[in-house]
Amino acid sequence: MTARLPFAATTLPVRRAAALAYGEAERRVGRAPRLAAKGAGLVAEEIIERARAAGVPVHESRELVGLLMQVDLDQHIPPALYLAVAEVLAWVHRLERQRTPR
Repeated sequence: MTARLPFAATTLPVRRAAALAYGEAERRVGRAPRLAAKGAGLVAEEIIERARAAGVPVHESRELVGLLMQVDLDQHIPPALYLAVAEVLAWVHRLERQRTPR
């Protein structure tokens, strides 16, 4: 199963969004997440809508989205973004732990 981690930010007047995929294959071999989708305007709205419909957390970070928009689709994130993306992955992990009763 591939986890999709959308990041959404409102940058008036156009909303932008980027979605990362970090599946078992990437984790197993120690690869970085890859950019699965990105877009502005209606494309961004669709990315966010699909994420929410699938129960995927949406993290808002204007700065991170701006940097992710510079990454080519289906490419792994560059090392310069590792820390920022790791913080978002940790946030997602905390959310999942809160949702799962022990």
